[in-house]
Amino acid sequence: MTSTGHTPAVTPPPGPRRHSRSRPSDPDTPPLTVGVEEEFLLVDPASRELRADAEKVVAEAAGELGDRVGPELTRYQVETRTDPHTGLADLADQVRSTRQSLARAAARRGLGVIATGTPVFAPPGPPPLTEGPRYSRSAETFRALDDEQIACACHVHVGVPDLATALSVSNHLRPWIPLLIVLSANSPYWGGRDTGYASWRTTTWGRWPVAGPPPYFASAPHFEELVGGLLANGTLLDRGGLYWDIRPSHHLPTLEFRAADATATADDTVLLAGIVRAMVATALTAVDAGEPPLRPSDALLRAACWRAARDGVTGKGIDPATGRLTPAVAQVEDLLSRLRPALDRHGDTDLVHDLWTRLRTQGGRAEGQRAARRRGAALTDVVDHLVTLTTPPD
Repeated sequence: MTSTGHTPAVTPPPGPRRHSRSRPSDPDTPPLTVGVEEEFLLVDPASRELRADAEKVVAEAAGELGDRVGPELTRYQVETRTDPHTGLADLADQVRSTRQSLARAAARRGLGVIATGTPVFAPPGPPPLTEGPRYSRSAETFRALDDEQIACACHVHVGVPDLATALSVSNHLRPWIPLLIVLSANSPYWGGRDTGYASWRTTTWGRWPVAGPPPYFASAPHFEELVGGLLANGTLLDRGGLYWDIRPSHHLPTLEFRAADATATADDTVLLAGIVRAMVATALTAVDAGEPPLRPSDALLRAACWRAARDGVTGKGIDPATGRLTPAVAQVEDLLSRLRPALDRHGDTDLVHDLWTRLRTQGGRAEGQRAARRRGAALTDVVDHLVTLTTPPD
C-alpha cells in the first residue's frame, strides 16, 4: 500500500545506478530505468490466518536484503524494494531472489508469505497497525478507513527527467490505468468470501480522499497548487499520502504507477514492469512530438477502473476512447501493439509477449485463486496456492 511515508520506494544505490533521467525519443537514447516495490502478507502455515509478525520478519530478512525490506501500515504486511534497472532480465533476477530471501526469513520465523491484493482470511475488527507517529496520525485522521486496508500492491517506478515531464506522461497514460488493473487483478477474496470482483483491493483503495486516477494537470504549478491546498486543509498528512494510481515520486526522480494488485508471481511483476516502462517511453515520444493526450471524462475513467476491477482479464472493459465495452484481452493486445516500438527499443518484446501469453491463457490470477478453491473445495487451499506461486523455485 505504501501509505506509510516512512520507507523509501525503490531505494537508489550509491554511484551511477540511479534512476535514469533520459528521454527515449530515438533508438540511440539510453533505456529508461525501472524498479518495483512489492507488498506481501504473512500467514500461519497451519491455520492459514494472517500473522502480525512483520517486525520480526523484517529484522530477519534485513540480514540479506538490508534496507530493501521494510514494514507497511499493518503488522500483517511486509514490503520489499528493488534497485533501479535498465535491463528487464536483471530486474527479474532481483525480484526472484528478493522473494526467495523474504520467504526464507519468514520460514525461519515459522511463517509463510503470500502475494495477493487482499487477504483470503481477514480477522474481524481493526488490524494491528505498525507503531510510529505517522501511523498514529493516519488512524486519527482517516479513522475507519485504516480498518480495511490490509491491502497489498505492486508499485512500478520509471525514471523521468523532471516534474513537468512526469505530469505530461501521467496525462497521456491516465486512460490506460484500467488495463493495469486488468493485468494485475489478484484479489477476489476478502474476509473468507468471494467478493465477485477480480480486484477487490481496487474498490477498497478507492475510498481514500486522494486515490484513483490522477487529475489532468495543466502544468507543474497546477500540480503544486493542488497538492499544497490538500496539505493545507488536512486532506494529506504529507506528499507520501498522494495515493493516485500514477504520481510523481516525492523523493525520487521517477513516475510511480500504483494501480496494480500485489502480483502473484515474480513473472507477473516483470510483465507489469515491462509494460509500464514501455508505456512511459511511448508517452515520452508523444510528448516530444507535441501530440495531445486522450482526455476521457473523470466519470468514464472511474467507470472503466470499476469495470476492470470487477471482471479482470476474463471480462469486458470500457474502452476509454469510445466508452464502449470490448473484451479486456483485446484491449491489452491493442495496447501491446501500440507499445511495440518502445518494447523493441528496450529489448523487452519477446519476454513481455511470452509472459502476457501465459497470463492470458491461465485466465488471470483472480480466476487462478478461484480455481484453487474449486480443486480443493476449501479456502485454505487458496492460501496454499498463493504460497506456492509467491516464491519462485531455486
